[in-house]
Amino acid sequence: MIKETFTYIATILIFIYSHSSYSQLDNNDGGINKGNTSFGSINANATEIQKPKVLNFNNDSGFKTAGQDLKKKQEKEQNERNLNDKGILTKAKIAEESYLTNFKKIKGLYEYPVIDQDLGSIRTSSNSIRIICRDYQYPDGDRVTIYVNDEALVVDLTLRKNYQSFTLPLKVGINKIKIVALNQGTSGPNTAGFKIYNDVGLLISANEWNLATGAKATMIVAKNK
Repeated sequence: MIKETFTYIATILIFIYSHSSYSQLDNNDGGINKGNTSFGSINANATEIQKPKVLNFNNDSGFKTAGQDLKKKQEKEQNERNLNDKGILTKAKIAEESYLTNFKKIKGLYEYPVIDQDLGSIRTSSNSIRIICRDYQYPDGDRVTIYVNDEALVVDLTLRKNYQSFTLPLKVGINKIKIVALNQGTSGPNTAGFKIYNDVGLLISANEWNLATGAKATMIVAKNK
């Protein structure tokens, strides 16, 4: 009776052990434990992992953007040309004109408007006046001829950095002194600073002229009797 009881208990223990081992193998799922967070396993409680975005190297959106930018630039340039054709100055055209003007000034190619200059009038009792003049900017070869009552007394004078002095005779009454610009040097315009003294050395006038080629600066000197 005792032997049979022992055999029965042993049989039950073997059955329980076998069932437990089978359950472990069944839950192992090929070495992947759902409850294990170690390397090579999946955590069932973890949040869902998002798939990485696939880089599509065949996407031509970059080329499309570049093409659109080029198209916009071409349209803008065409609109500016249309405005220029209508006589409307755009910002780009104004900047271009300013650049060309400054470039021509530097190179001496700018065509200054031929405008005569009035240097005013003075009165004196002297029989003559002494005029000194020089290029008050960078000497660049400015040349002038000075007339007194339409008679050329100083011909083809090249203005220098230092003053040059000339004595001009006066007649009683009105004397017209005219300076004619023969050129405007290499940078333009024809520029000079001058001073006029009476026959005892007193300064009676000082001024400047800025002339285009062919323009003239005129001063009236009234001589008392």
